[in-house]
Amino acid sequence: MFITFEGIEGSGKTTQIRHAVEFLEKKGKKCILTREPGGTITGRKIRSILLDPENNGMDPSTELLLYMADRAEHVNKIINPALSAGKTVLCDRYYDATKAYQGFARGVNMELLDKLHKLILQDLKPDITILLDLDPEIGLSRAWKQINEGKRAGFETRFEKEALGFHGKVRKGYLELARIEAKRFIIVDAAKDENQVKKDIIKALS
Repeated sequence: MFITFEGIEGSGKTTQIRHAVEFLEKKGKKCILTREPGGTITGRKIRSILLDPENNGMDPSTELLLYMADRAEHVNKIINPALSAGKTVLCDRYYDATKAYQGFARGVNMELLDKLHKLILQDLKPDITILLDLDPEIGLSRAWKQINEGKRAGFETRFEKEALGFHGKVRKGYLELARIEAKRFIIVDAAKDENQVKKDIIKALS
């Protein structure tokens, strides 16, 4: 099974995906926890470019192709081998993030995104996508608090430094994707406290 976690900055994906892995492993599932960008050795180098705030003027097409390169490496070296071995893969961000960020927020043509996904990745989609939905103001406040406290890398803040309106577009994009593919998406209210969000996700996975 392939499960992805999506949401804006500060929505709690990284925390909640670990809770989900713990729950599934107790149920006897062999799990692989990974992330995008940066799930492979090559991907970590691509991640350093994509999230570096010094690259804030990056062209949207450059950004897109870097994400696709990271994903091609990730799918071929981590995700597909794990799925073929019968493992459950849990991924912190995947293709829906590209549609939300580069498509809805940056304005890259959606048909192009879909064509690239089908061409390069054989249209691999998750079985379940957990969308941690949150108001961008709350999400950014949480993210910057974690960064200032040293709980998150201060050199990976290119997206946190985007305008609030950008994050609003990302959130709307995610919700539209969830509406279109309602059978795959599970929307969770990420404004609740960590323990309640954990309970909501475990209930949904159960």
